[in-house]
Amino acid sequence: MAGELVSVEHCLENHLPEQELKEVKRILYGREHAPIEIPQEAQKLAQQHNFEVKSYQITAKKEELTPPRLVRIGLVQNSIAAETTAPVGVQRSALHNKISRITEAAALCGVNVLCYQEAWTMPFAFCTREKQPWCEFAEDADCGPTTQLCQELAQKYNMVIVSPILERDSIHGDTLWNTAVVISNNGHVLGKTRKNHIPRVGDFNESTYYMEGDTGHVVFQTQFGRLAVNICYGRHHPQNWMMYGINGAEIVFNPSATVGALSEPLWAIEARNAAIANSYFACAINRVGTEVFPNEFTSADGKPAHKDFGHFYGSSYVAAPDGSRTPGLSRNKDGLLVTEVDLNLCRQVKDHWGFRMTQRLDLYASSLSAAIMPNYQPPIIRDSC
Repeated sequence: MAGELVSVEHCLENHLPEQELKEVKRILYGREHAPIEIPQEAQKLAQQHNFEVKSYQITAKKEELTPPRLVRIGLVQNSIAAETTAPVGVQRSALHNKISRITEAAALCGVNVLCYQEAWTMPFAFCTREKQPWCEFAEDADCGPTTQLCQELAQKYNMVIVSPILERDSIHGDTLWNTAVVISNNGHVLGKTRKNHIPRVGDFNESTYYMEGDTGHVVFQTQFGRLAVNICYGRHHPQNWMMYGINGAEIVFNPSATVGALSEPLWAIEARNAAIANSYFACAINRVGTEVFPNEFTSADGKPAHKDFGHFYGSSYVAAPDGSRTPGLSRNKDGLLVTEVDLNLCRQVKDHWGFRMTQRLDLYASSLSAAIMPNYQPPIIRDSC
């Protein structure tokens, strides 16, 4: 049932009069962002391979001295491409083929920076707690087959690609990490960043496979602006979002895998809040569909054993630093969201609201330094009456 509602936008558009719809969207999404025409070649590719393409433009005010800094961002959400019982190589190859086609459509739409969903080369099998065959999807971040594919695509299309994978770190004892590899538009691996916060809630048993990342809050300087990647569960931690902003990020991607029963009421809020508080563009990406596994599993929550995580509800969107956002992609279909942004908006919003000037990092630095000490006593004033 959860997968049957196409999207909130689809529901509103089919039930509200035009003028009322416009006002509701203003309340929900802030200022309206005009759609961008999608090239016919990209539309044909989308129809042929059954994925949707949406495209919008987020503008900034025209400046006298600084020209617009226009960047086209692409977000990809998708379902798995083969049954979870298929051989590992078959599953990964099927996803490589699917995503290569969507990447081609992104190139036709003029995308400069493209980000895939969390652990895009595999089912999100971390609910099972089984080590085989799921650990076999892990690969080297620098020279594994997925990185090699992304290098080819990045160079071919002159596009920065953010590729979140399950990483196998052979240098440090073959440990696993939840990692995003950033590939420059010239095809070189610019670097990687690892997931800072690991969930331990419901079926999200990820610490069975990997622990919290050790790369901190890396920002990648590219030809198309300063990028960062806040992987999945890190979106629930405002300090995590904050540090990417402090380190100079202008666009922060949040590649995720999350299900409706757990997080959907939070989804439309968190990336948007981050964009507002940190004066950057925040890009929320979620996978789509229901992934069924061969064996039943439980999560010590009293619920019956089951074989699926629940419905991954897609709904990927881009939030702007002024608090506005694009409509989302579908809740139940593969999709590409293209958004042309003007990075000047980041600075313009900082000037308008003064959030950085009033941020008081010194106040919070001293308070947090004290709070992590074993002998910390919260400054609570108690009523003695």
